[in-house]
Amino acid sequence: MTYSLAFSPCPNDCFMFDAIVHRRIDLEGLDFDVRLADVEALNRDAFDGRTDITKLSYHAYAHCVDRYVMLNAGSALGRNCGPLLISKRPITVEEVAAGDLRIAIPGQFTTANLLLALAFPTATRTTAMVFSDIEGAVQDGHCDAGVIIHENRFTYEARGLRKIIDLGEYWESATGHPIPLGGIVIRRSLPADVRTTMDGVLRRSVEYAFAHRDVTLPYVRAHAQDMDDAVMFKHIDLYVNHFSVDLGPEGRDAVAHLFARGRAAGVLPAFSAQLFAD
Repeated sequence: MTYSLAFSPCPNDCFMFDAIVHRRIDLEGLDFDVRLADVEALNRDAFDGRTDITKLSYHAYAHCVDRYVMLNAGSALGRNCGPLLISKRPITVEEVAAGDLRIAIPGQFTTANLLLALAFPTATRTTAMVFSDIEGAVQDGHCDAGVIIHENRFTYEARGLRKIIDLGEYWESATGHPIPLGGIVIRRSLPADVRTTMDGVLRRSVEYAFAHRDVTLPYVRAHAQDMDDAVMFKHIDLYVNHFSVDLGPEGRDAVAHLFARGRAAGVLPAFSAQLFAD
């Protein structure tokens, strides 16, 4: 049977899924119809139940946990890899907390937006846009500040922009946990053996990428657009790590803590479904 599989064109996702897309490993009878899209588009599609297996922001996962379950492999979770709140002119965290700034966010249901809401509950004048447009919107004055993710962490300073706060550092200092950004979910209605097989196949795909880094790079480059190799490598090294092979107890605890804080702050719904695949 063929299953729909969706992930972002970002280097970390292409790096992890290259071995699956190009059948470099045993897929154990699974076939995939692959689609690439911006993570917020993937979030929205998951809300509509359009995809069998998909990359998803952890923020978005809290809103569709009844329909999907998180695989243990494939997550972007770690330390010193969080979103940054940036601006063109000098802005203090006190100004952000005042709630008057126009802030660009990379999607309503991104974990970046969730972290902004937890750090600055009064900063509600947000405008969602594709993550790659945020630097330009801040530079041109359409927004006072912006929450940047992905490779923009490595490019904003070259465009004359400055960091107000690292939302990842905020999270780590407040909780001690690594930052859960996004992961791979699978439809709960699929048979248990399919879910288990997919988790194992994805784990081996990530392990293959680590062991054969050069083999994956043509696929990564093909979707990296104008990104130079130095930024591409930094992107992969920042977001793909041992948590991507297996969340483990530390990773699962971090996700559970994120959801607990989100519910306590009133920005995430309550749910009772099991969060992770067996």
